[in-house]
Amino acid sequence: MRPRDENKICLLHKKAIEMIVHEGLDGFGVNKLARAAGVSPATLYIYFKDREDLIIQVTLRVTQTMLEESLRDFDPDMHFEEGLRKQWHNRASHFTRNPLDVEFIEKMRYSHLYNKVSVQVYASFKDVMGKFVRNAIERKELIELPFEVYWSVAFAPLYQLIKFHTQEKTFGHQPFKLTDESMELALQLVLKALKPA
Repeated sequence: MRPRDENKICLLHKKAIEMIVHEGLDGFGVNKLARAAGVSPATLYIYFKDREDLIIQVTLRVTQTMLEESLRDFDPDMHFEEGLRKQWHNRASHFTRNPLDVEFIEKMRYSHLYNKVSVQVYASFKDVMGKFVRNAIERKELIELPFEVYWSVAFAPLYQLIKFHTQEKTFGHQPFKLTDESMELALQLVLKALKPA
């Protein structure tokens, strides 16, 4: 059996992400990927069982990287404001540096394959974030809300700012670049909404 060539695997992952972002899952095929990566189709089967395994492995790698980045220097015992700010900065940094990965994950979220990935990678992330929220509620730094409401208020404003930044424009085609100032302004409004009165 041939040893794994990590450079080749990285190239295959990169090309798969590009193809799925630009052509969708329906337009993605093993032979097209092999051509784009400059390898034979047989080479892909050294590293992946089939098309589905390849897509799942790529999705796992992108998702794990995204989750690791969002938890960098984060501790669930942080006070709520400090922890949420760290989460925002980590996510904004990762998302603005890796826009293709973000688009890829958005496409994959609506695929039946994503469930196979999310079960594997989100358990520990959910535990860390759950502890962070419980700690903040116990310290009276956060009002208790249903998870979906909390997540929408805590992170949707950030994701919209990142979307404007990625598109380089807002409504009416006004130019936009995400700055620390605009992110902090939005974060202060979110904190005001989530903190007990």
